[in-house]
Amino acid sequence: MIIRGTTRLIAHIGHPTHAFKAPMIYNPYFEHAGIDAVVVPMGCESAPYSEFLRAVFRLTNILGALITMPHKVTTLELLDEATPAVRIAGACNAVRKSRDGRLQGDLFDGEGFVRGIRRKGFKVDGARALVVGAGGVGAAIAASLAAAGAESLTLFDVRAAAATLLAQRLRHHYPQLRAAIGTNDPAGHDLVVNATPLGMKEDDALPLDVTRVAPETFVGEVVMKEEMTPFLKQAAARGCSFQVGTDMLFEQIPAYLEFFGLPSTTPDKLRALAQISYS
Repeated sequence: MIIRGTTRLIAHIGHPTHAFKAPMIYNPYFEHAGIDAVVVPMGCESAPYSEFLRAVFRLTNILGALITMPHKVTTLELLDEATPAVRIAGACNAVRKSRDGRLQGDLFDGEGFVRGIRRKGFKVDGARALVVGAGGVGAAIAASLAAAGAESLTLFDVRAAAATLLAQRLRHHYPQLRAAIGTNDPAGHDLVVNATPLGMKEDDALPLDVTRVAPETFVGEVVMKEEMTPFLKQAAARGCSFQVGTDMLFEQIPAYLEFFGLPSTTPDKLRALAQISYS
């Protein structure tokens, strides 16, 4: 793609940058769609990050910033405005500047997950969901499920305090939500989500007892190492509909594009154009 004097920038800020995948997804789409914008990796360590983020938004051709590790949590204290998803998860992965100069932050991991399961026909409104894992991605998914109208959320994490604090934040922002903690038993849930790293290694245990998952339950995964993780294979064998980990990634990018005021597209188009391979 050609970078011109008119090209608008999206900073992809984190450290280290060698594993960044966003440029290889966004930029082929921008070139294909004739959008005069580019995602640029910007390596920044923790110490200078606060000053650097403010400096980036002094650029006159900046559209926004994609924020990744290790800065997702630190970004929260630098924002002037934050969505409930950011407040609940305690992390931010997208920043833009409003017309009056205020830094606005959002978090799209959970939005991508919810968009994906909706496209596959799952009705979130009124659903009973189990989210196993109350870390960053689990909190983001829980926040988006609550925003989408889930009736109840059961939260489980081996760090019990993490699940407890997440439940408290969810109840604060969504008082009507029933949020329970303490069990990873999938029985009685319409949706079951593995939001843990279990499945990244061949000898990992399963995140829950799959024999307790009903065939009509929808199952979601966040692990992207392989499309069909052991957890998904066993759930599919029971007849469950499911969503693979990479769907969450590609489904959230249209939300980012909308956030930055750019023409959006479909996850399928992004997959077809992306210059990366997931396995």
